[in-house]
Amino acid sequence: MTESTSEAVAGRPASPRLRRGLDMPAGIAMTGFCLVLGLQQVAIKAVADDITPLSQVALRSLLAGLLVLVVARIQGIGLAAFRGRLGAGILVGLGFAGEFGFVAWGLNYTLASHMSVFLYTAPVFAALGLHLWVPGEQLARHQWWGIGVAFAGMLVAMAPSAAPGAPAGDILLGDALGLLAGLSWAATTLVVRRSSLSEAPPVQTLTYQLLTAGALLLPITLWLGDWQQATPSGMAVASMTFQTLVISFGALLLWFALLRRYWASQLGVLSFLSPIFGVLFGAALLDEPLSWNFLLGGAAILLGIVLVSRQA
Repeated sequence: MTESTSEAVAGRPASPRLRRGLDMPAGIAMTGFCLVLGLQQVAIKAVADDITPLSQVALRSLLAGLLVLVVARIQGIGLAAFRGRLGAGILVGLGFAGEFGFVAWGLNYTLASHMSVFLYTAPVFAALGLHLWVPGEQLARHQWWGIGVAFAGMLVAMAPSAAPGAPAGDILLGDALGLLAGLSWAATTLVVRRSSLSEAPPVQTLTYQLLTAGALLLPITLWLGDWQQATPSGMAVASMTFQTLVISFGALLLWFALLRRYWASQLGVLSFLSPIFGVLFGAALLDEPLSWNFLLGGAAILLGIVLVSRQA
C-alpha cells in the first residue's frame, strides 16, 4: 500500500510537517507494539476454555471503547463531532466488529499462529480496493507482483497438511475465517478513505470502532449463552485485562501517535513483525505445530505484503 493507505487505517493522514524518519525511540516503540499484537491471538486462544473468544472480543472492545471515549472528551471532541460523522462511524464500527468477530470465530478452529498471518492479508485486499475505488491509489507493477506472491502463499499455507495433528477441515475453516477478518479490516480502510473520517481525529475513529463492536458483539454472546459457561479464572482475568488495557486501548493509541510523528511507510514495514511474533508465540506458548507448507506459505504472504506496501 502507499503511505496514505497506511495512514488511512488510523483515520487521519498525519501532517507532513510533523512527520520524520524513524529514530531509536520509534523503533523501540514499534517493536513493543508488534510484540503486543503478536500476543493478541495467543492471549485469546489461551483462555478460550474459560471465556469464549467472541465474548473476550466483545467485552474488551466495549471497555476499551469507553476508555478511548474519555480520552476523546479530554482532547475536546464533543458529542456534536460524533453525531456529525455517525454514519461513517457506524460503517467502520461494523468493519471492526466483523474483523474481530471473524478472528474470534476462527480461533475456535485454527491455530493462533495461522490467524496471526491470515489476518495480516488486509493490506493486500485494501490495496486492491483502493486501486479500484480511490483515485490516485493505482497499483504499480511491483505491487501487482506482491499481490500475486501473497495469493500464492495463501494457497500453500492453507493446504490441508498445514497443521499436523489437527482436523484438516477445521483448520481450513479457521484459516478462511482469518482471511475474512483481513477482508473486513481492508473494508474498514476503504470506508475511512472515502468518508469524512479521513479528516477525523484518530481517537474519534477508534471510539466508533470499539464501541460499535462492543455494542454489536456483546448481545450476540448473551444470546448464544456464552457468559453462562464463562469461568472467571485468574488466567482469564489476566488475559482480559491485558487485552483491554494493553492491546485495545494502549497499543492502538500508541500506533496512532506514531503515525502522527513518523513516516507511515517506514512504520508499515516494521508492523509486519506482528505476524512473525504471532507465529513464534503460538509455537512457544501454545505448542502449536508449524508445518513446512505453512511456514513457506506464510513467508510468501509476508513477502507479498511488503511488496504491496512498498512505495515505487
